[in-house]
Amino acid sequence: MALNNYYYYDEQSCEFVPVEYNSLERIVYTACIWILCGVVLSGVGISILSFSVGTPAEIALKAENQELINQLEQTKTKIQDLDQEVDQLAKADNEMYRSVLGMEEIPYDERQAGAGGADVYSEFDVYSQETSEILKWTAENLESLERSINIQQVSFNEIKEYYNNNQEKMKHIPAIKPTEGIILSGFGMRYHPVLGYERQHEGLDFRANVGTEIFATGDGVVKYAGLKGTYGRLLIVDHDYGYESYYAHLSSFAKGIKPGTKVKRGDLIGFTGQSGMVEGPHLHYEIRKSSDPIDPLNFLFADTTPEEYMMYKEIVENNHRSMD
Repeated sequence: MALNNYYYYDEQSCEFVPVEYNSLERIVYTACIWILCGVVLSGVGISILSFSVGTPAEIALKAENQELINQLEQTKTKIQDLDQEVDQLAKADNEMYRSVLGMEEIPYDERQAGAGGADVYSEFDVYSQETSEILKWTAENLESLERSINIQQVSFNEIKEYYNNNQEKMKHIPAIKPTEGIILSGFGMRYHPVLGYERQHEGLDFRANVGTEIFATGDGVVKYAGLKGTYGRLLIVDHDYGYESYYAHLSSFAKGIKPGTKVKRGDLIGFTGQSGMVEGPHLHYEIRKSSDPIDPLNFLFADTTPEEYMMYKEIVENNHRSMD
C-alpha cells in the first residue's frame, strides 16, 4: 500500500509544500499497514472457524463423543456374541437335556419374549440420531439377553429337579461318551466308504486306534457280545426303559463281558478295532429306543459341555461321510 503525500502551508513562500518521507519511514508505514490488515483478517478467520467447526473445547467434546460412540459399537458386537452363545445354550438345552429326559421343550418365541412398548426408550431421543439408535439398540438387547438368561436359569433348575426325582432312571439312560476320541461322523444319510453310495448311518463314529478302551454309557445288562454281519464284533447293552446301546467294530471284549453281565455307567466293556465292513479303526456307537435308532449326539450330556456339544454338532453337520 503506497504512502500518500501530505502538504503543509509555508507562510514565508505563501504556498503548500509537500511533506517529504525518507525510505525508512515509508517501510515502517507499509509494514504497519500490512500487520494491521493481517490482525483484522485473522480475527475474521478465527470467528468463521469457531462458528463452523467449534471452539477448542467443542472440538475436544466432539472427539470424546465419537470415542464413546466407538465404545458403544464395540459393546454392541460383544452383546451380539453373547446373544449367540445364549442361543446355542438354549438349543443344547432343548435338543440335548430336555429331549433326552422327556421334558417339554421351551419354545424359542417364549425364550425371546419381548417387553415394553414402542416408546420405552424414547428418553434417548434427546441425543443425536446415531447416538440415540445405538443407545436404544443396546438397552433393548441387554434386556432381551437378561430375560433369556433368566429363562435358561429356570430351565436348568427344572432339569435339576427332574434329575433328582428320577435318579434311578437316569442311571440307566446312556448319557456319556463311550470313548475318548473325537466324533468323526454323525447320525443320518452318509456316504459309505466301502459300498460307495449314501445310506442311513444309524450312529456316531468316534476316532480311535485299535485297542482304545470303551466304556458302558449307562447301567444295564449285556444283551449280545459276538460277531454280527457288517458290525463286526458287536456289543449290545440293554439299559431298561426301552434303551439299548450298540458298540461295533470292536477288536475284543473286556474281561468278564458276556451276555447277562451287569454293567454300570463308566465300566470298561471292550476295545476298539476295525472288524466288520469299515474304512479304518474307530468305534461305531448307536442308541436305540424301543428298537428304533435315535441320534446318540443328543445323549452326550453327562460329560459334555454345551460348547463341546455345539462343536460336535458342527462336525456331524459338515461331514457327510461315515467310517462304516
